[in-house]
Amino acid sequence: MSQEQAAPGSRGRHAGPVTVGPPSMAAQRAALAGRVRSLLAACRAYPLAAAGALILIAIAAFCFGGPLVYHTDQVHVFLSQANLSPRAGHPLGTDGDGSDELGRLMVGGRVSLEVGAAAGVLAAVLGSMWGAVAGYFGGLVDAAMMRIVDAAIAIPAVVLLLLLISIYRPSTAMLVLVIAGTSWLSTARLVRAEALTLRMREYVQASRVMGSGGLRVILRHIAPNAMSTIAVNVTFQVGNAILILATLGFLNLGVVFPSVDWGDMISAAVQTIYDGYWWQILCPGVAIVVVIVALTMLGDGLRDASSAEDAGNGPDAVAVSVARAAQALPGRR
Repeated sequence: MSQEQAAPGSRGRHAGPVTVGPPSMAAQRAALAGRVRSLLAACRAYPLAAAGALILIAIAAFCFGGPLVYHTDQVHVFLSQANLSPRAGHPLGTDGDGSDELGRLMVGGRVSLEVGAAAGVLAAVLGSMWGAVAGYFGGLVDAAMMRIVDAAIAIPAVVLLLLLISIYRPSTAMLVLVIAGTSWLSTARLVRAEALTLRMREYVQASRVMGSGGLRVILRHIAPNAMSTIAVNVTFQVGNAILILATLGFLNLGVVFPSVDWGDMISAAVQTIYDGYWWQILCPGVAIVVVIVALTMLGDGLRDASSAEDAGNGPDAVAVSVARAAQALPGRR
């Protein structure tokens, strides 16, 4: 008998493992179309968050990409062009030093967004870790940590900021640290409340029984499950940081020249407000209001989305407990 021949189209017994090539162009287009449809469905489901996100993207593009197209000199003084009303060549007019208001709005917005985003995220991280540790351990640890938070909240943030700014020379990095250092307290209280609830869940108890330490439980279970609360709080923290920076800039305690923020622009405009130069205070004021409203819309939309997700999950504690307990085994990643 002759040796049995391989069936047509087979690779044989010793052909080696099957190699999968890169996805075809059609598969990549189908995957991209699926992502676009998912994004559009999310935007239709939560229009408030989508509108806030689009406004923030547009403002960020205006502040960071605008100076690449619209070139202005924001360092030198041009007294011959001071206090010009909106006109050709200066769509938003000029200020008391002759600087173009549109270009100054872009540069000031860049500083405001950078400091606000950095301070808001840092405050959320600090507050989340503090609140997660306090809520998870409870008892004396929770009491001591939260009394520190209560004592710090009792101190007016503006007074503390003015004290620190008067001692140290203002800089962008220092402003981020100072604003974040006075803003993380509310986040700590929110995350602590979440941690008090999450630490009683079945998967957390199973992870502790299987030998997971406190830090592992906090990083693998407490913090990720409180992420919806943290994400919503980040949007409000960023808005609060932008308002604090504008307040410091209005008091001439913000960034140092030649840097500028929207609060500096309002402070300079107040000196000439009775001379009829309305455009100098209108532009930065509207910019601050639009950014804060957009952040509030985004935060409210994210809160609605997280509430709907929590309500749709239902009481699936058994499946979640088994999966997360398996992930929490020592040596498992």
